[in-house]
Order: sequence, then structure tokens, then C-alpha cells
Amino acid sequence: MDQRISTDVVEHRNGEYTRIQDAEDPQLGMFDKPLPCFGCGIGWFSFLLGFVFPLMWYYATFLYFGNYYRKDPRERAGLAAAAIAALICTTTMFITVAVILFQSL
Repeated sequence: MDQRISTDVVEHRNGEYTRIQDAEDPQLGMFDKPLPCFGCGIGWFSFLLGFVFPLMWYYATFLYFGNYYRKDPRERAGLAAAAIAALICTTTMFITVAVILFQSL
């Protein structure tokens, strides 16, 4: 048991995630390491910052389709939200440009 504890401490110091498991249900667990970007994760941070700087939505979309969330599954929802925002932004831009072009003809 002592060897297991010392291995966990070394992994924690190396920046690895430490899984905290429930004694009754081993499926339950949380990651001990906090998320980056003020604790809200890269996905949600990119989603919120995208309203000021929309290119952040496309950056988060690239991370989403690159399966960045496999490193930490807590990132998946924020990255998906930013990908949806990028899709809405792109659609809105295309419709706006089409309307402007057709009005000028």
C-alpha cells in the first residue's frame, strides 16, 4: 500500500491526473487537477472570449476536431459550444455578404 501512495505522489508532482474513485462505485471519479484558463477550461474560455475576438471560436473548433478533449473529458462541452458558435458566426457572415452583394447588383 505504501508503494501505491508514493507512486501517486510522484505522478501528481509530474502534472499527471490523479483519479479519485468512489469506494462503492469505481466508475465514479473526478480529476484532481483544476482546468486551465481560470478554472473554466480552454473550451469555455474560448467560447466567452470569442464574443470579443471571434477567431477564438475557430481555434477551439480546431481543438475539438483534433480530439483535444481526450486529454481531459471535462473540456468537451466547452469546445463543442465554441464549435457551434463558430458555425453560427460563419453562417451569419456568409448570409450577410450574400445580401450585401445582391443588393449592390
